[in-house]
Amino acid sequence: MSSADFLFAPEVQKLLMVAYAAPDQPFSSSELARRSRLDPEDAARTLEHLVKSGILKKRKPGAGAADTDEVADTVSIDPAFLFHDELRSIALKSFAAAEPVRSMLRAKFKESVVRAFMLGEDEDGTIELLVVHGQSTPDEAAMTQACRKLSKNIHRHLKVHVISHASFNNLASRDPLARKLAAPGVLELIALGDTKALLPVERVGLLQSAKNKLATLSRPLA
Repeated sequence: MSSADFLFAPEVQKLLMVAYAAPDQPFSSSELARRSRLDPEDAARTLEHLVKSGILKKRKPGAGAADTDEVADTVSIDPAFLFHDELRSIALKSFAAAEPVRSMLRAKFKESVVRAFMLGEDEDGTIELLVVHGQSTPDEAAMTQACRKLSKNIHRHLKVHVISHASFNNLASRDPLARKLAAPGVLELIALGDTKALLPVERVGLLQSAKNKLATLSRPLA
């Protein structure tokens, strides 16, 4: 289930996930069907609908195409579509990136990840993530493998920062991650309490401990 199900059929979501990952790249119907793992007939029918809607634009084979592999019409994202920016944002915040990342983290790292953020997307379509862990640190090899598999599934590269909860709380305003967190468009994928991960136990310094004891002793008796 996707939060965008009320807007887009599953076939539309699968095709747009591929198309938005490479918006300038032309795709044949067969290539999109293969990448989206749709039945070729379903893909062709859905593509025709997206072209008529203006979301995708169709391109005829160029001159000399008969001598190359490009012998069929291709389609690509049409940036001139009236709601292009809004639609792309919806896709990124749901089925095209945010929801698959959230599902992966909750399924595989629910014992360690306490918070996670999608910081944004660069010009190459790479998704930047910030993952915050609690008492347990995610296994580096497992995280790398899971991100590689997810990257293949959503057709995007991932850039992942993994830091401790203490480091997250102590981010200075001049820190690059802090600046990115403060930027508009940042999406929180996992909030405190969304997983089973435990927060680290705070260590109270000797001075603070003495102050706490002094404050307790100085309280008037009832």
